[in-house]
Amino acid sequence: MYRHFRPHRRVVALGGLLALIGAATGLAQPLAAKALVDRLGDDGSITGILLLLTALVVAGTAIEAVASYLLERTAESVVLAARRTLIGRLLRLRLPEVERTQPGDLMSRVTSDTTLLRAVTTRSIVSAATGGLTFLATIALMGVMDAVLLGVTLGVIVLIGGAVALVMPKIAQATRRSQEAVGEISTVLERAFGAFRTLKASGAEDRESAVVAAAAERAWQHGVRSAKWQSVAGSSVGLAVQVSFLAVLGIGGARVASGAITVSTLVAFLLYLFFLIDPVSKLVEAVTQYQVGSAAVARIEEAERLETETLEADAPPGPGTPAGVGPDRGGPATAVPATTVPATVVFEDVRFRYRDGLPYVHHGVSFEVPGPGMTAFVGPSGAGKTTVFGLIERFYEASGGRVLVDGRDVRDWPLTELRAAIGYVEQDAPVLAGTLRENLVFAAPDASDAEIHEVLVRARLDGLVERLPDGLETLVGHRGSKLSGGERQRVAIARALLRGPRLLLLDEATSQLDAVNEMALRDAVAEAARSVTVLVVAHRLSTVTLADRIVVMDAGRVRAVGTHDELVANDPLYGELAATQFLAAAR
Repeated sequence: MYRHFRPHRRVVALGGLLALIGAATGLAQPLAAKALVDRLGDDGSITGILLLLTALVVAGTAIEAVASYLLERTAESVVLAARRTLIGRLLRLRLPEVERTQPGDLMSRVTSDTTLLRAVTTRSIVSAATGGLTFLATIALMGVMDAVLLGVTLGVIVLIGGAVALVMPKIAQATRRSQEAVGEISTVLERAFGAFRTLKASGAEDRESAVVAAAAERAWQHGVRSAKWQSVAGSSVGLAVQVSFLAVLGIGGARVASGAITVSTLVAFLLYLFFLIDPVSKLVEAVTQYQVGSAAVARIEEAERLETETLEADAPPGPGTPAGVGPDRGGPATAVPATTVPATVVFEDVRFRYRDGLPYVHHGVSFEVPGPGMTAFVGPSGAGKTTVFGLIERFYEASGGRVLVDGRDVRDWPLTELRAAIGYVEQDAPVLAGTLRENLVFAAPDASDAEIHEVLVRARLDGLVERLPDGLETLVGHRGSKLSGGERQRVAIARALLRGPRLLLLDEATSQLDAVNEMALRDAVAEAARSVTVLVVAHRLSTVTLADRIVVMDAGRVRAVGTHDELVANDPLYGELAATQFLAAAR
C-alpha cells in the first residue's frame, strides 16, 4: 500500500501533523474543565477559562477540517494515479493474457477496486498514527490523574479489543469476495452489451438478467457480511467506553468518598474517558479500512502481475514481462531508419501453440513472401491462417522457429516500429464507439483531410459520408452498431490504408461486401499491392485469383505454394477448395 501514497507522503504527513494538533487541542479541554471545576469551588472568576475552552474548541475544529480536506484531496489523487497506472498497464497486456482474463473483471479492478484505495492509503494511515499517539497521550494523562482508574479502564479496553481482533480477517475475506462478485457483474454486462442484438434476437434478456442478478446478490451477501463485522468492530468501541465509564464511575465515586481523589479529578478523568472514544475509534477504523483496502490492493496487484509488452526500443522488461519478450531478445534493439520499401516476410520452421498443454496450431510452417505484391492464404477452417498474422504482429510469440520481417526476427524489432509498418484488418473488422473520423484516423492521428478523402474514395466510403447527417463527425454507435457489416469492413480497410503501411494484412477483408463493393475494393487492394506487400486470408475465388502467389495451409502446415493455375493442377486440396468453397462463396 505504501507505494500508492508514497508520492504524496509529504502532504499526508502535513495532514497528520494538523490532525495531531487538532487532537492536542482536544486533550487540553479536560484539563481546562478541571481548572473550571476547581475555580467554581474557590468562587473565582471563570471568564478566562471559558474563553480558553471556546478557543480550544474552535481552533481544534478548524485545524481538523483543514487536515480532513488535505487527506481527502490526497486520497482522490491516489485513486487517480492508481487508475492511470493500471489503465496504462492493462492496455499493454499481451494478447494471450487478455484472452485468458475476463475483460469485465479487469474493468472492475480499474473502477471499484481502486476506489477502495481512497481511505486505506491516506485516512487509515493518518488515523492509525494520530489515533495511536493520541491514545498514548490520553492514557498518560489519565495515569497522572489516577493509576487505579487507569488500570480499570485498560482492563476493559484490552478485553473487548482482543475480541475485536478476531473479526478483522473476516472483513478482508468478505470484502475480497464482494469485489470478485462485482467483477462478475461487469463481465456479464460486458458480454451482454457486446452482443446486444444477439441477446434480443435470442430472447435471452431474462436469462442474462438472472445471471447478473445472481452475481449482484453474491456481492450483496458478501457486502452485508463485511458490514456486519465492521459494525461489530465499530460498536465495540462504544461498548468498551460505556463499560469503562460505569466501572470508573463506581470505583471513582468510592475513591472520592474516601478522599483519595478530588471531584475535579474524577470529572477530568471521565472527560478523558469519553475523549478516548475518538482515538480508539480511529484505531479500529484504520484496522478495518486496512482489511478492506488489502483485499482491493491484492486484486490490483493480480492485474499488475499480468504479462505486458515492451513497446519502446530502450525500455527494460518491467514486472510481469516474461523473459525474452521485448526488443532486447536475440539481437540489437536499435531502430532501423524509416523507409517506404515494401516489407518482406519469411517463416522459418515456425511452431506455435497458444499455451503449454494445448495442441500445436503450427507444425513447422515455412514460406517466403517478397515485396511488393499480393499473397493469399487459403485452407480449411482451423488450418492456422489467421495465426500467421498474429505472429507477424507479435500478438503471440512463436514456440519455435523464426518469423522474419525485412530479414529481421520480429522479436528483435521494437514493437512500436514493427507495428507502425503494418496495416491490419481483423476478421470481424471492429469499429470503435465514436465518430467516423475518429475511427478512420485511429492508427494515423496526424492524417490530413486530403489523405482521409483519398482513402474514403479508395474504400468506396465517400458516398456513405455524403449520406450521413454529420459527415465524418457522425457517431457510429457502440462497436459501429449504426453501420452495416459491409460498411464496418470498409471503415476497417480505410483505417489500415490511411496508415500508409509497408505491409498490409487483410483477414477475410471482403467477406461481408456485396459484389459491386467487393470488386471496387479488390481493385483498390490490387492497386496497393503494386507498392505494398499485401497478405490476405481469403475464402473467395475472385480474391485468390488476383494473388501473385497462394499459400495453401492444412492442419498447421504449408502443403503447397504457387499460382492459382499451378495449384489447381498440382494440389488436390486446393483443387477441391477452388471447386467448392471458393465458388460457393463467389456466387
